[in-house]
Amino acid sequence: MLMRRILLTATSYPRSTSDWQGLFIREMLGALARSEESCVRYWGPPGPLPDRVDYAGSKADSDYLRRLADQGGIAHLLRSNPVSGISRGAGLVRRLRRVIRQSQQSTDIFHLNWLQSALAIPGRNKRALVTVLGTDYKLLDIPGIAPLLRRVFARNRVVLAPNAEWMEDRLTGAFGNQVHRVTCVPFGIGDRFYGVAKDPSGPVRRWITVLRVTRAKIGPLFDWAKDMAGREDEFHLFGPMQDEVEIPPWIHYHGPAEPDELIGHWYPKATAMVTLSQHDEGRPQVLLEAMAAGLPVIASRIPAHVDLIDPTEGGILVDTADGFRAALQNIADPAARASLGNAAREAIKSTYGTWDDCAKRYHALYRSLLKEDTT
Repeated sequence: MLMRRILLTATSYPRSTSDWQGLFIREMLGALARSEESCVRYWGPPGPLPDRVDYAGSKADSDYLRRLADQGGIAHLLRSNPVSGISRGAGLVRRLRRVIRQSQQSTDIFHLNWLQSALAIPGRNKRALVTVLGTDYKLLDIPGIAPLLRRVFARNRVVLAPNAEWMEDRLTGAFGNQVHRVTCVPFGIGDRFYGVAKDPSGPVRRWITVLRVTRAKIGPLFDWAKDMAGREDEFHLFGPMQDEVEIPPWIHYHGPAEPDELIGHWYPKATAMVTLSQHDEGRPQVLLEAMAAGLPVIASRIPAHVDLIDPTEGGILVDTADGFRAALQNIADPAARASLGNAAREAIKSTYGTWDDCAKRYHALYRSLLKEDTT
């Protein structure tokens, strides 16, 4: 079997085994490294690497990327301080371009996470798989970015792999003539989420929200839920504070959540996952994980949530305060809650599977990029 040499790059990565930030990158790396089809190196912020993965960056790269991650990453900088974000983004592209040049003789496929990373592809005839997430999808709204990307794509063999189907049409319209292929590759889910045993019994209903705390991600949650909190309904919020958001006293705010804590303590007893985000989402991984754990979802009607909730029938979409209250009352019923939760888990398992399933999807695209016989 051909062993493909993969260099995977990212700008977010967990600092420790308990850190949630960029956890999906570590899961992705681990699954690719477990495959007998690939030899994997990684370039990105430092952290504990899976077995059989080597770090490809220099000490200077590692320090730079750690500082960038500590500041919230490129996407956060672009939102909070566009001038600084653009400057740091340009520096990131320069560093990544250098490592791609240095690695081109020892790499078959460059697996670049986030669309802006494609700007770093130098020269011609590189083979690259570029993931596209909801956050950097908005990069296309910046004047001049699409022509720069088209120029890069036209000189190389590139697959664009958004993690949600709803992004395919715009990417195809913008780059379909320049890239080898545009195709959705859903991320996988860690096995341990499927093993959560649900036990939401008791007098209190616990509604869980897990996200980066920004105004856009909170959306109207505080306004719509304030009259519902009481002795029978608790609202619990988990995630790092990235905006100066005033949290009401009736919200139980826990700060960043470790995955083990969510899986072991909160998800088994949770009534449902709630997100009223108005943020540019791709396919929120935290929702996939919660649904895999058997939690029904109440979600705002944005494209990313419609794309996930409608076909799975594992939750309820809302776009008004009255609709939100009705959804809470619906899921408060144990039979309705169990039905939605079971539907969520089964749909996620059959459609998205595990991270090893995701690795198989990536390897099929690697073969396509290398023009290998797939029969």
